[in-house]
This record gives sequence, structure tokens and C-alpha cells, in this order.
Amino acid sequence: MNPGWNAAADTAQPRARLVGASEQLGLGCDAATLDRLLAYLALLQRWNRVYNLTAVRDPSEMLSHHLLDCLAVLPALRRHAGEQPLRVLDVGSGGGLPGAVLAMVQPHWDVSCIDAVAKKASFVRQVAGELALPNLHAVHGRVETLPAGPGFDVVVSRAFASLVDFVSWTRGCIAPNGVWLAMKGRAPHDEVAALPKDVSVFHVEPLHVPELKVQRCLVWLRPHEPG
Repeated sequence: MNPGWNAAADTAQPRARLVGASEQLGLGCDAATLDRLLAYLALLQRWNRVYNLTAVRDPSEMLSHHLLDCLAVLPALRRHAGEQPLRVLDVGSGGGLPGAVLAMVQPHWDVSCIDAVAKKASFVRQVAGELALPNLHAVHGRVETLPAGPGFDVVVSRAFASLVDFVSWTRGCIAPNGVWLAMKGRAPHDEVAALPKDVSVFHVEPLHVPELKVQRCLVWLRPHEPG
């Protein structure tokens, strides 16, 4: 059994666990949002049996290690956004983690999920259609080949790559005044030290994930002109 798993939570019903996590995180998820999150979890379980979207197979651990892990980033993103809607790019999204979760809880944010694996992009597209999420978009391809556009307010990754590769491959995706947000386990001091001089880390934020007794942090970065 995963050492980060809280066995006492294993017997709780998924909806009750989601409600508890929402309360702990101060998210205030309404009934419709909880329904979508649970429907997403069911879709992930069903597709995973055929398409191998994630190595986590146990439904209870899918809820904690994926859904709750992604929900935990929302308080920080909400503080960053204030009252403004965000354009978010989730890089190496896999099964829509965290992008699909962000789109479900924040319907006024516009969220794009990009992955180089076609079946994973197809799954996110299915989620957007079945759960009626017009703000969720799936892109199949490599992020470094995305055409130039207006850029994203936040470019986020979860266990995608080193910080150096993350910022290098997505530099053209950042809007003016945009930021990168890397979801990490332990604080990646070596990766931070290896960053180019025109990228600065302005905050490393410890993250508490309900039910998980493991280290998590958010690394906030922004581009700037080298001095």
C-alpha cells in the first residue's frame, strides 16, 4: 500500500470524501460541481481499463492521488487570479490532471489541456463533451510546436518535466505578465538552481492535500529580462 495513503479514509464514500476535501480547502463546491467531479472520476476509471491513462488503478486511490491532489492547487490559483478569469494551459495533461479538474470547479476559466499522446487528448475531449464543459479544450501535440497566440495567464504542469525543460518548451505560451506553475513533490532546489537567468522563482508554496501524508509544493515562476 502506498505510504502516503490514509487508510482511515478508504472506507468513506467518494462523495463524502469530496465534500470533506472541498471544506478543508475552502473551495465551496456546489452539488453540480461535485456531480461533475464524480462523473469525471468514473470516466477516468472506465477509460483507464482500456487506454492506460494512469498507473493508479484503485478507484479510491484515484480519488485521493489524482482528484484531491489537483483540487489542492485551487486555493493558490484563486488567490493569484483574484476576480479575473484565467486562461490556463495544462502541459502534459495526461487524463486532464489538473486541467479538467480546474475547468470543472472554475467554469469562468478557459482551460486547454495539451498532451503528445492521442488517446489522452481524446479522453479530455470526451470529458468536455460528456460533462458539458465548453471551457475545457483538448489539444493533441507537443507544446513546443504550438502556434503563436495571445498566450496564457498560467501555464501549469503536474509531474511533467524538470523546471528547465518545462519553461524552455513553454516559453512561447506565456502571456505578458503570465506565470508558470509547477506542481512538485519535494521542493526541487537543484532544478531551481539550474534555471536560466531570465526565469525567476518568486514563490515556493507548501501544499496540503487532504488524505495524503506526502510532501507537495507549488513552484511559481515568471520570465523577465536578464539584468
